[in-house]
Amino acid sequence: MTRRPQLPIAATALLAVIATITVGRDADAASLSGSRYSLARQNAQARAHDFTYIRTRSQVSYFVSKGLLVPVRPNADFDLHAVSFPYARPAVKTFVHRLARQYRATCGEPMVVTSLTRPLNHQPRNASPDSVHPTGMAVDLRRSWSRKCRNWLEAVLLSLEDRGVLEANRERWPPHYHVAVYPEPYERYVEQLARRPAQSTHLVSRGDTLWRIARKHSTTVAAVKAANGLSNNHIYPGQVLRLPSGR
Repeated sequence: MTRRPQLPIAATALLAVIATITVGRDADAASLSGSRYSLARQNAQARAHDFTYIRTRSQVSYFVSKGLLVPVRPNADFDLHAVSFPYARPAVKTFVHRLARQYRATCGEPMVVTSLTRPLNHQPRNASPDSVHPTGMAVDLRRSWSRKCRNWLEAVLLSLEDRGVLEANRERWPPHYHVAVYPEPYERYVEQLARRPAQSTHLVSRGDTLWRIARKHSTTVAAVKAANGLSNNHIYPGQVLRLPSGR
């Protein structure tokens, strides 16, 4: 009998990620409602990155000492609220800083982070048993009372989710957004943005629409509207639009 060759563990994990990501994607596309498929994709990414599910406070300290988790400290762009373990994977810290800078510029208020790394023995009662917070790859963001801020943030999260660099869910209690950042894809995405030529404005031509402009500059309609204080989709030839910076 011919035996099937065994794939290396890393290759097997990668195939699992690919298979899991394709399952259920159509069902929850363009939505932040969350699903069992969403949790499956998050856990598949955690396995592909070979992340440990941290169990205790002492393990958090150990990961910090090895540089696998890094401190996330508040600044003018974001606050931490009731965050017991203010540490995360380096890519998550990068994501928080980049997003918060744009959030505050758009909304005029600091973004609020309500959770980062949570070891297994410090999970709240309502936490999913499949939560990836114990891996350090997740961050929770408080939902703003401002409709403008909510709409902008949801548009950005959906845009990044479509690029395959994170998974985002809108949670009801307490009201927040759960974001699982995929470190390697997200870091590659940021590197690509850094290599992109700087563009700060767009001169509207006849036939332009906000959708075409957003697509041309790899952003979203909501982000372009927010950067220019537009309340509707009306633009006109000769108008100069500010372009949002890359996320």
